[in-house]
Amino acid sequence: MLVNNHNGHLDAEGGRILFAQFNDPGAFPPIEHSTRILAERGWQVLVVGASQIANNALRLPQHPLVEVRVLSNQPPGWKQKLHFLGFCLWMCILAFKRKVHWIYASDAMVCPAALILSQFARWKVLYHEHDSPVMTKGREASCFARIVLWARKKLACRAAFCVAPNAVRARALMESTGTTRPIMSVWNCPSRAEALESSSERNENGGLILFYHGSIVPARLPFSVLQAISRLPTNIRLRIAGYETIGSPGYEQHLKQKAERLEIIDRVTFLGPIPLRTDLLTHCREADVGLAFMPLQTHNLNERAMVGASNKPFDFLACGLALLVSDLADWKQMYVDTGFGRACNPDDPSSIAEEVSWFLSHPEERKAMGRLGQQRIKDSWNYETQFEKVREKLQAGKQSKTP
Repeated sequence: MLVNNHNGHLDAEGGRILFAQFNDPGAFPPIEHSTRILAERGWQVLVVGASQIANNALRLPQHPLVEVRVLSNQPPGWKQKLHFLGFCLWMCILAFKRKVHWIYASDAMVCPAALILSQFARWKVLYHEHDSPVMTKGREASCFARIVLWARKKLACRAAFCVAPNAVRARALMESTGTTRPIMSVWNCPSRAEALESSSERNENGGLILFYHGSIVPARLPFSVLQAISRLPTNIRLRIAGYETIGSPGYEQHLKQKAERLEIIDRVTFLGPIPLRTDLLTHCREADVGLAFMPLQTHNLNERAMVGASNKPFDFLACGLALLVSDLADWKQMYVDTGFGRACNPDDPSSIAEEVSWFLSHPEERKAMGRLGQQRIKDSWNYETQFEKVREKLQAGKQSKTP
């Protein structure tokens, strides 16, 4: 089944570009922002993806120059492998059919197809690695994983240039692939237009609304958050918007059961996945404090290097919220030392409760944090600023061939 946001013929002065990822495009704000920026410059944009979230729950907004096609998800097993091969073939056919100037490969899984296109059609390819692959390497890796990692290495070395969400990930990409291609660091910021004033409904009862959005997994939203809520006054509420991942099925239900046992279920609202980002940010603007947690100890590269890669703190700041982040040196330097929020131990309910209590008893300081952060989004921490160097390279190279 295909989900199409736009059908028909496109006519514009810009180039033609194919964004591809074996995932849900709507789950990645950089895809939404970059496709909009290019479309507003006259580019014809085709986005192809393969949903990993039930019912294709997240969507990109419609735009007359952006066409989105998403294959429905498939359960793990041999059908999923065939599904992947079909996706790669489909991606190649669309690239030939649309005569695109650029292939914008947005995850490791599309590297095999993007590599084929770069070698045989000799199109310009950009490789943007939003998340570093965590597939098992060496003898323990499956044949499928080895093929994907091999294609990633080859594509990173062949691409016109690469993009990573921060300098640490950029260095890891360079070291793991041996690429000598330029690697740009582009933070996962919101658009400048999303830095809107907060809802007038905020703080009507003198309490606080804590807000979380994203993947509902233990590393991002641990049980300790609910334990902290149970120790706080009843006017402290938590709202959760997001979706479960393949790696943590049933975790949302576990959270609900935990809230019931702690007798705080009436203070915790599960909004589910919100299809459009504009609606998600509307909910965010009704809150007071945004929760952006990372594990204090982890072997996962993506979790160790999330400053700039995580859109959560940037989204909260755009909506005028103060931040509560993990007590990690790089997170504190980025968001606490600069006056945008406070830090806690996300595994310790007492630590979380102590910081939330501070926000409750210091309303003016909390509001000032939100205003300061919102201004920073408008000034520099926005995707228009971050993506400009990429856009310039795309524009300059749309007619030329890969060397």
